[in-house]
Amino acid sequence: MFHKGGIMILKFSKHAEVRAQQRGVPYQIADLLIQYGAEQHDGHGGVIRYFSSESIREMQSEIGQTTVKKISEHLRTYLVEACSDGAVITVGKLYTNKHIWRH
Repeated sequence: MFHKGGIMILKFSKHAEVRAQQRGVPYQIADLLIQYGAEQHDGHGGVIRYFSSESIREMQSEIGQTTVKKISEHLRTYLVEACSDGAVITVGKLYTNKHIWRH
């Protein structure tokens, strides 16, 4: 991730680009995950970002309930970001039988 002219630009690995397209995850959702998502270190040099109840409430407060409702189909999306350079390694969606393990 880097800033260009005051705008944050996410750096996606080739793998992450392919996965985002395959899984129907818009770049705007990845941007929201970086801004608002809860963080969980994965123990392998990455940070998992996902929308927790708290981060959803924060988004509703800052960008509005209507906007959050419009993106509700993407609220179970997660991404993995490299600790070394902030690049997005992969993106995916959590399903009902899967969840982020918290230590």
